[in-house]
Amino acid sequence: MKTRITEMFGIERPIMQGGMHYVGFAELAAAVSNAGGIGTITALTQPTPEALAKEIAKAKEMTDKPLAVNLTFLPSVNQPDYPGYIKSIIDGGIKVVETAGNNPAKWLPGLKEAGIKVIHKCTAVRHALKAEAIGCDAVSVDGFECGGHPGEDDVPNMILLPRAADELKIPFLASGGMADARSLVAALAMGADGMNMGTRFIATKEAPVHENVKQAILNASELDTRLVMRPLRNTERVLTNAGVEKLLAKEKALGSAITFADIAEEVAGIYPRIMLNGEMEIGAWSCGMVAGLIHDIPTCQDLLDRIMLESTQIIRGRLEAMLGA
Repeated sequence: MKTRITEMFGIERPIMQGGMHYVGFAELAAAVSNAGGIGTITALTQPTPEALAKEIAKAKEMTDKPLAVNLTFLPSVNQPDYPGYIKSIIDGGIKVVETAGNNPAKWLPGLKEAGIKVIHKCTAVRHALKAEAIGCDAVSVDGFECGGHPGEDDVPNMILLPRAADELKIPFLASGGMADARSLVAALAMGADGMNMGTRFIATKEAPVHENVKQAILNASELDTRLVMRPLRNTERVLTNAGVEKLLAKEKALGSAITFADIAEEVAGIYPRIMLNGEMEIGAWSCGMVAGLIHDIPTCQDLLDRIMLESTQIIRGRLEAMLGA
C-alpha cells in the first residue's frame, strides 16, 4: 500500500508503532519494522543518552528497515538531557523522530539538518496546524479514544480526523482507537495517510512487557479505561485497577485543591513495576479504549499481514461491491 507516509518514511505499510513508556524497546521496534511498518524506540524510557545509543544499536542489529525514536518534551524543572538524546538519535542513523509534549520548535533545526523527518503528536487541529507551521513533516492526530494523553478537548476521531484532513497540507497518521484493518481503512477514508497503533502493539509476542500486562488488555473491554488527572489538566486514559480507583477517589474527595503530590503514590514510578514486574493493581498505566477490539497476542508480522490482507478485502470486496455496476 502506498501513501504519503509510506513514501516519506520509506516503509511498505502505513502503520507506525507509537512511542510507549517501558514498551518501546528494541525488540518491539525491530519486529514492527521487519513486518513492514515503522517501529519506535521510546527515548525517555532509557535513563541516559548513552543507554539510548545502545538501544538504537541493538535494534539496528535486529533490522535493516527504517526505525523511529519517540522523544517527548516534558515541562519539568530538571529536564532530561535533550541535546544528548538528540545526538544519540542522529549518531545512531535514525531518520524518523516522533515528537510529543511541548512544542518541538527549538529542536527542529538540528533534527532537520541531520535529514530526519519529524512527526509531532497532536490532540487538536490547532496544534496540528502549529506543528505544520513550524516545519514538522507530518503529524500524528490523537483522538479522545487514545491511551495516554488525549488532551482536554475530548474530540473523538470520527470528527478529529476529517477536520485535520480539511485543514492540513502535510501528511498525518490516525492515532487512538486503531487496532485492525477496519481502523486502517476508516482512517484512510477520513483523510489520514496511515495509522499509529499503541495499545494493540503491547499485546504482541515481541512486546517486551510482563505477560500480566498482555492478559490485562485481552481481558479488558472498551468500558475498562478511566480518565485520571483531569483536575490537573494533564488528562491520561489508563486501564482501571485498584490503584486507579484509589486515585479517582482522591480526585473526587479533594476536587480542585488536589496536587500531583496527592496522587504520586499511584502515578510516580509505576511503569517499570507494571510493565516489567507485572504488578497490575498498583496504579495508572496508559491503555486505550481499543482494548475492547484486542482478542489475541500475535507476532507483529502476523498482525500486520492480517491487517493488510483484510484491508484489501474490505476495500476491494465490501466497499467496491457497494458501488454496484
